[in-house]
Amino acid sequence: MKKIFILFITISFLYSCELEREPFNSYTEDKILADKEAAVEVLLNGCYAQLKGWSDVMHRVGEYPGDNIMIRGTSTDSFYSFISYQHIPDNGRLSVFWNNSYKIISQSSDLIKIISEGENAQIDQQLGEAYYLRGMIYFYLSRTYGRPYSQSPESNLGVPIVNGMPADIDNLRLPDRSTIKDSYQQAINDLKKAETLMTVKRSATYATKEAAQAMLSRVYLYMSGTYQNPNQEYASLAIEYATKVIASGNYNLLSRADFMKYNTFAPDAAGQTETIFAVKRVASEFSGFDHYYGIGGMYANIQGQGWGEMYASAKYLDLLRKSGKKNDARWAFIEPQYSVDASNNKTEAFRFVHDSYNASGVQTGYNYLQQPLKRNADGTFYINIGTDKYDLTEVDAAENSYSIVYKGKTYVGEKDFMMLLNRVYPMYYITKCSLQDNDSHLHSPIISRLSEMYLNMAEAYAKKGDYQNARINLNIVRERSIPGAGYTSLTSANAIQLIDEERQLELAFEAHRGYDVYRNGQTMTRHYPGPHRAMEDIPASSLRVIQYIPQSEINAYPGTLTQNQ
Repeated sequence: MKKIFILFITISFLYSCELEREPFNSYTEDKILADKEAAVEVLLNGCYAQLKGWSDVMHRVGEYPGDNIMIRGTSTDSFYSFISYQHIPDNGRLSVFWNNSYKIISQSSDLIKIISEGENAQIDQQLGEAYYLRGMIYFYLSRTYGRPYSQSPESNLGVPIVNGMPADIDNLRLPDRSTIKDSYQQAINDLKKAETLMTVKRSATYATKEAAQAMLSRVYLYMSGTYQNPNQEYASLAIEYATKVIASGNYNLLSRADFMKYNTFAPDAAGQTETIFAVKRVASEFSGFDHYYGIGGMYANIQGQGWGEMYASAKYLDLLRKSGKKNDARWAFIEPQYSVDASNNKTEAFRFVHDSYNASGVQTGYNYLQQPLKRNADGTFYINIGTDKYDLTEVDAAENSYSIVYKGKTYVGEKDFMMLLNRVYPMYYITKCSLQDNDSHLHSPIISRLSEMYLNMAEAYAKKGDYQNARINLNIVRERSIPGAGYTSLTSANAIQLIDEERQLELAFEAHRGYDVYRNGQTMTRHYPGPHRAMEDIPASSLRVIQYIPQSEINAYPGTLTQNQ
């Protein structure tokens, strides 16, 4: 009997794509070989379909451990362990991520085994897409469950390399986890093979040669060591592959005005020139559940949909403010929620972040405080906190920046308007993961886009000590968002800070930050309001910078599957 290829797709997905094919469970090896192009199309669509559930967890596990967001309070949802760093071995979301990942690996591996390359360009393109998907997934698995590459990749564990179902299913025993070095090498081998096979120009909703090159640039950047101890060979390769993407001419940075609407473009929209690869979601398959429990629904309530329980962190907002006068285009993805009276008028206010202490006088975190703004007879400002009056001192009136002495300490805050609070936190909505085609929280998660390539080159050049080229590439991204604010000098003294800040600003809410800090050997600091442990810094050496493999997967695994500590 010929092996049946198990398609990890749903009947509804086939209907939504209007594919008139035989039932998915009838695709035997004979039928695939009889009509390769049609069969491979359906099999590949199954892989792409798996990315939809996979990408939801991919976003959360990459973004929530970072310092771009805060949540209004603790949660019983398993995603809270990503925020709190109180990891649990049985995390339902990570089980979805693990299972979807290996379904894609399994199905793409079956395609690779049965389809021979070299028959025609279309078959080779499809085969290359399978290699791309497998390589990308191995990389994402490795960075989630394996320690940063700069930390002993020859001995630290990555993930099991299981490229398809073994021939002897009756005596099935799968291998334990490979090393990080071997796991990354598997991803590299697949992505390089994909690069050679794919020649067809496709939209950003499908894998392409440039998508493989973009992912290779990122993989090599992750392998390029820290700023203090760089690996220049891998830094050079990160530059080489980013250069290939840029030189292809298939992508262009959006104008500043269009970038400020980036979230509204579908990845294959006519005006979308920047996205290299994204997991496409469409309104017809985006349920009411998705509008509340999906990525964007946690960040905002838009058009009456979404919980709106997570907001931009005070740290991220301060980064945006550094450019001055809210000139940074990336403010477009932050929407403060102001309170208004019956006439729709706002109330002037002063808002600042202050230290908070317990009854013993030990600092436990940070809190927001906002009060309506009042004027003294001489025109200066003050606020009342309780029955006490606090005068404000001008720091920079053009920036609405003032200071206050509160409980014996001087704090700098912002002259603004009274904002709506969720519990005690001002509601700074995030819209970068919402409003595709003006549909509240419809969103196609971004895997790669062109601005990352310039940022990859900036970091890699800095690690090579070439600060001139690092500055040139950094300013390409910076000046798109803040015209005229390009850096005139980049040196060993300031490069780390400026490159990391620009990367954080540009790639926020795209699932990079939770990895970028640790792969460079840095410490995650979250000294801002929120229910997280604000006084606890997480160094790159912490056991909690990687996730537990779900215990349910270890229990079901046919062989040894070593758990993280």
